[in-house]
Amino acid sequence: MVRIGVDFGGTKIEVAALADDGAFLSRLRAPNPGTYDAAIATLRGLIDRTEQATGRAESVGLGVPGSVSPSTGLMRNANSTYLNGRDFGSDLSAALARPVRLANDANCLALSEAVDGAAAGCRVAFAIIIGTGCGGGLVVDGKLVEGANGIGGEWGHVPLPWPDATEVPGPACWCGLHGCLETWVSGTGLRRDHAAVTGNDQPGEWIIEAARNGDADASAALDRYISRLGRAMALVANIVDPDIFVLGGGLSNVAEIYERLGPVIRSHAFCDNWRARIAPARWGDSSGVRGAARLWHS
Repeated sequence: MVRIGVDFGGTKIEVAALADDGAFLSRLRAPNPGTYDAAIATLRGLIDRTEQATGRAESVGLGVPGSVSPSTGLMRNANSTYLNGRDFGSDLSAALARPVRLANDANCLALSEAVDGAAAGCRVAFAIIIGTGCGGGLVVDGKLVEGANGIGGEWGHVPLPWPDATEVPGPACWCGLHGCLETWVSGTGLRRDHAAVTGNDQPGEWIIEAARNGDADASAALDRYISRLGRAMALVANIVDPDIFVLGGGLSNVAEIYERLGPVIRSHAFCDNWRARIAPARWGDSSGVRGAARLWHS
């Protein structure tokens, strides 16, 4: 049986075919064209090419930024804003002449890691994307928790908890609010904060490397970042108390955060001695597409 998963990212689209045992049968990538009709055409072309190589798939699942409104069926909350207000699922289904299932990309990460990744065997898992943007997904007993309104796990657009005076009201977010976690703990947020304090606009990779080499400003930016991420995770711990936090996205590759987040969470969690695992996604940047492929079988 062939299952197709799609990871619809802001800069690239990946389509993969998975076998029953989770092995990749095919993987294709293409740049995201950045407009709605062109994105539909790109998806159709990638899926056609995948099926030419592997045979027709039993199911197609799609991980997307944002989510589908249960009341309207339309996309919302996507930072690829041209998706918002569109019936992406129905339009893609029509283009492919078959049903598709859509879920938030962080939910796909969570599902993938709960099935056979870092969170396998855990009852409650919270997955975090810390890349260009910031998202979250919750799995309980192997099932996605999407909630009554389809926004379960959407921690990227809650305010930074326990802020100090310099963090209020926080930067303007594309969603229309201020101080959302996405403006603080994404890779974009790390870059913005470093530039705001130092006047030196550098990408996150540069900041991390500079901190490792002893640059005082970069080290301070990394310290602030870890404090903010730890506080945000403590908020989740106080609400759902997961067995594990699984981190994905570019900043999940920064080894220093895993040894330093625990003390921050413990100092803010409403608990005498908070304990849970914090681990990188086993499947790395493949987790999204793997979770999408399993949406029909979750």
